[in-house]
Amino acid sequence: MNIIGQRIKKLREEKGITQEAMAVQLDVTQSNYGRLEKDDRRLNVVKLLKIARLLEVNITYLFNEGLADINAKPDSFSQSNKEVYDILVDSLRAEIQHLKEEVAFLRVMMKSE
Repeated sequence: MNIIGQRIKKLREEKGITQEAMAVQLDVTQSNYGRLEKDDRRLNVVKLLKIARLLEVNITYLFNEGLADINAKPDSFSQSNKEVYDILVDSLRAEIQHLKEEVAFLRVMMKSE
């Protein structure tokens, strides 16, 4: 299990929230949600932000439990929050760029048929 997933699971259990309830809020199946807690490669920016809001924690807590204030408002922007958000936004931009390239490739393939 990954570190972020462990923190998410711990917080979820402390708050008495089931995997099923989290899955509903994230619009995924319970089994897919369970995999999110076990494999952080399945987490994306949108899911991380939703999870932080659902668990009422600052997103930096999910990355640096010992350094982040668990009680900080989820929407407050400290310097460490800004750094984490910037990393997540950059990741999302890279994902969007990759998807644009895939769409362009598929358009070329469709025209050649």
